[in-house]
Amino acid sequence: MSTMPKTYDPKQAEAKWYDYWMKGGYFQAGNDPDKEPFTIVIPPPNVTGNLHIGHALNNTLQDILIRFKRMQGYDALWLPGMDHAGIATQSRVEAKLREEGVSRHDLGREKFLGVVWQWKDEYSKNIANQWRKMGLSLDYSRERFTLDEGLSEAVKEVFVKLYEKGLIYRGEYIINWDPVARTALSDIEVIHKEVQGALYHIRYPLADGSGSVQVATTRPETMLGDTALAVHPDDERYQHLIGKEVILPLTGRKIPVIADEYVDQEFGTGVVKITPAHDPNDFEVGNRHQLPRILVMDESGKMNENAGKYQGMDRFDCRKQVVKDLENEGYLVRVEEHVHSVGHSERSDAVVEPYLSTQWFVAMKPLAERAIQAQKKGEGVRFVPERFEKIYFNWIENVRDWCISRQLWWGHRIPAWYCGQCDEMTVAREEPKTCPHCGSDQLKQDEDVLDTWFSSGLWPFSTLGWPEETADLKRYYPTDVLLTGYDIIYFWVARMIFLALEFTDDIPFKNVLFTGLVRDAEGRKMSKSLGNGIDPMEVIDQYGADAMRYMLSTGCTPGNDQRFRFERVEAARNFANKIWNASRFALMHLEGVEKEDLSLAGPFSTADQWILHRLNETVRDVTRLLNRFDFGEAGRVLYNFIWDEFCDWYIEFAKLPLYGEDEEAKKVTRSVLVHVLDQSLRLLHPMMPFITEEIWQHLPVKGESIMIAPWPVEDERFESPQAVRQMRVLIEIIRSVRNIRAEMDVPAKRQIELLIRPDGDMEETIRNHESAIKKLCGVDRLTIDSGLKRPQKSMADVVTGAEIFLPLAGMVDVEQTIARLKAELKKLNAEVERVEKKLANPGFVSKAPAEVVEKERKKGEEYKEKREKVLARLKEMEG
Repeated sequence: MSTMPKTYDPKQAEAKWYDYWMKGGYFQAGNDPDKEPFTIVIPPPNVTGNLHIGHALNNTLQDILIRFKRMQGYDALWLPGMDHAGIATQSRVEAKLREEGVSRHDLGREKFLGVVWQWKDEYSKNIANQWRKMGLSLDYSRERFTLDEGLSEAVKEVFVKLYEKGLIYRGEYIINWDPVARTALSDIEVIHKEVQGALYHIRYPLADGSGSVQVATTRPETMLGDTALAVHPDDERYQHLIGKEVILPLTGRKIPVIADEYVDQEFGTGVVKITPAHDPNDFEVGNRHQLPRILVMDESGKMNENAGKYQGMDRFDCRKQVVKDLENEGYLVRVEEHVHSVGHSERSDAVVEPYLSTQWFVAMKPLAERAIQAQKKGEGVRFVPERFEKIYFNWIENVRDWCISRQLWWGHRIPAWYCGQCDEMTVAREEPKTCPHCGSDQLKQDEDVLDTWFSSGLWPFSTLGWPEETADLKRYYPTDVLLTGYDIIYFWVARMIFLALEFTDDIPFKNVLFTGLVRDAEGRKMSKSLGNGIDPMEVIDQYGADAMRYMLSTGCTPGNDQRFRFERVEAARNFANKIWNASRFALMHLEGVEKEDLSLAGPFSTADQWILHRLNETVRDVTRLLNRFDFGEAGRVLYNFIWDEFCDWYIEFAKLPLYGEDEEAKKVTRSVLVHVLDQSLRLLHPMMPFITEEIWQHLPVKGESIMIAPWPVEDERFESPQAVRQMRVLIEIIRSVRNIRAEMDVPAKRQIELLIRPDGDMEETIRNHESAIKKLCGVDRLTIDSGLKRPQKSMADVVTGAEIFLPLAGMVDVEQTIARLKAELKKLNAEVERVEKKLANPGFVSKAPAEVVEKERKKGEEYKEKREKVLARLKEMEG
C-alpha cells in the first residue's frame, strides 16, 4: 500500500486512470449475458466544433447514470457517436473556403465533400479527446456516425418505406428559406430576434371606384405577389365587400376580396393581404380559396420576373423603393414604428424568407397518431419532469408535415432519380441502372440531401444495427434513458418516438430526462455575441474534471436552468481536497494493514455505530435519488455525509482510540474507517470518478478498479437509531462549546471549565463520553450534574438533551471581552447601515445586475445575524 502524496494532482490522476480504464476494457458492454442490460445512446454532438459547457452537463449526467448502473451489476452500454450536422458543418466549411477565396461550386460536389470529410475527421478527434478529458465511460467499440455505412442503409430503408406507404411525398409548400445559404431550414435552425421595423398602412382602391380598403403590412415588397384581400366572414363592417375586387397598387392587377375565418377582426383594420407564395398562413388560405401562388423572389432573395420593374433588386432595397412609389402614387396612408419578431438563419444570420418551394415532406399526422395512442395507453415514454409531457402532447396533436429536403451537398442524398427520357421519378434503396418506366439510362439523382434530424431521428435503433436484426438490437433496445435539452423536444425527441414506433413497434427509450441550459453567473444565455461562453476544457485544466463534474451535477434539477459560477467550481475542488486529506489521515493509520486484518465484528463505540447507521441512510438516499434522476440532491446528500459527518466528526472521534493505548479499539476504528471510506468513495465515484479511483487504489480493499466494484447496499447489522440520537447530543455540546470559545476569542490551547446539566435520559450518555468531551472541547474541569444551577458570570447555551455553562473566570478577561464585543458591534452597525442605504437607493437597485443586488441583500442579512449574536453575548457578559 503506497503513500498518498500531500496534495492531489488532477492532471496526473486523470490521464493515468483513463488509460487504465481503457486498457482494462471496463467501458465495454456485453461481457456477461446473465446481467440485465441498461442502455443509453449519447445525443450525438455535431462535428462542427468543440463541446461547450451544455455538452459537459449533459454528458456528465449520462456518465453518472451509466457508472451507477454498471456498479449495480447491470450490463451497462453507453453508446457514443457524432452527428454530421448538415447545414451547420457545411456552413463552417464554406466559411473556411471563402477565407481562401474558393467556393464549393469551384471545387464541385465530390471534391467539396472530400474537404468536409477531412473537417469531420479533425473535429471528431477533438470531440473524442474532450470526452476523454471529462472522464466519460463510453463504449468506443460501438461508436457510430450519422453518415457511416450502416446508418446510411437505415436512412434509405426508412425513406423508401415511408415513400411506399405514401407518408413521404414531394410537393410545393411554404418553407423557411435561407437566401444566403440557399437552402430550406428546419424550425430549430431559425432564431427569432426582436427587430425595430415598421407597419405600413396601404390603401387598396376598389375596382368599381366605390372607395378603398386599408391594409397594414410589415413586408410591403411581398404585396407584388398578393392574390387576394381577406376579411372575417362575420365582420359586419365588410360584408358588402366580399366578392368584390380591388386594384393591387403599383401593378394595376385586380384581386378579389374573400371571406376566411383565419382573419382576426380585432387586429388592425380587420382586412389582410393574402400572399400565398410568401406566407405560411396565406398559403393555407390560398389553398382553401384556389388562389394563384405568385412567387416574386428568387432563391438569393432578389426580386424575380414576377416583380415587374423591381426585378433584380435585393428584397430590402425593393421594400424601400415600393414604399417610396406607394407614397408618390398616393397609396401610402401612414407608417408606424413597429417592433416585431423576425426569423434569422442560425448559421448565416440572414433574415429567413417564408418561401414557396418544391420540397420533400413527411406526412406527420399518421405517425403522430400512433405516438398519441401509445402515450394515452400508458405504453409511451416517461417524461422527467412530468410537465414536459403536456408540451409534447401539444405539439404532436397539432403537428404539421415535416420538410425533410435541404439544398446542401453534405448529408444523406435523397434516394430519388429522375429520368431525362420520360420525366418519371424512381425512389429506390439502390441506384437504378435504367429507368423502370422506359428503360432509359438517362437517370439523374435528386441533388438535395435530407434534413439532419431525419437521420438523427433513427439514432436509438440505427446505432444498434437496424434494419438488421443484430444481437445488440435484440439485447439493448429499447434504450433506458435519453438525456437531452428541453429545447429540442419537438425537433428530435418527438421524431425519434414517431419513427421508432413506426419501424420497431416499440418506444426508443423508456425515460426521457430533460436538462436545462447552463447560463452565465448573471443568468444570461451563453453566446458568442455576449462573449460569456465557458470552455469546459479550460475549467478542467484549472480545477480538474471531478470538480467541474460535481459542480454541474449538483447545480441542476431536472428541466431547470442553472448558473455557472466559478466559486461553485472552487467549492467542488475544496470538497475533493477535503476527501483527499481525510483519506491521507486514514492511510497514516493503516500502515501494514491488509484487508484480512480488518473486521466489522465490533465491539463498536457510539461514534462507530453512528457513522455506520448514517452510512446506511446515505446509501439508501443516494441510490433512491439517482434512480429518480435527482443528481443535485444526491450530490448534496453525499457532501453532507462525507464532509460534515465523516471528515469533520467521525475522524475527530476516531482520533481518540487511534492515538490511544487500546489495541482492540484501534483495530475496530481502523476497520470502520476503511469500510466507511471505501463505501463513500463508491457512492461518490459516478460523480467524481478520478479522485475516487486514485484514493481507492491506496486502500486495503480487493478489486481491479472502483468503477467495477459493487455499488453499496444497506447492511441491517449497522442500524442504530439510538447511537444517532446520542451522537447528536455529543456533537451539539462540542459544537456549542467551540462556538462560544470562538465568539469569546479564547485561544485554542487554553483549557477551560465546562458544566453540563443533562436531561434525565441523556445523563448516562454524556457521562460515558466524558473523556471525549474534555479532549474535543479543550476542557480540563468538567462537571455533569442534572441538579446544576447556572453559575454567576458564565456563558450558557441550550442544546438537545442538555444545558451547558462556561464560567468566565479563567476563560476570558471580562472587561477586555466587553470592549472587543462593543467594537465589533460598532463595525456591524456601520455595515448594516451601509447595506440598507445602498438597497434604499433606487439607482443601485434598478441599474445593478440582479445578482449583485441579491448579494448585497444576503450580506445585510448576515451582518444582522452576526449583530444579534454579538448583542446576546454582550448582554450575557454585562449581566
